[in-house]
Amino acid sequence: MSGSDDERRVEFLDDLEILPDTTSDESGPGWGDGLEEDSTAWLVAERPPHWD
Repeated sequence: MSGSDDERRVEFLDDLEILPDTTSDESGPGWGDGLEEDSTAWLVAERPPHWD
């Protein structure tokens, strides 16, 4: 055997991002911030397909 886990060397990769700090739904656009005053284009884009 090579030794105990206390003696094992572990290298950490600081530049590796597994999960972001905040997701897109937690940001302003996820809450509707920054949308135009006239949201007609957004409403048309979000129209359910069964309405056609």
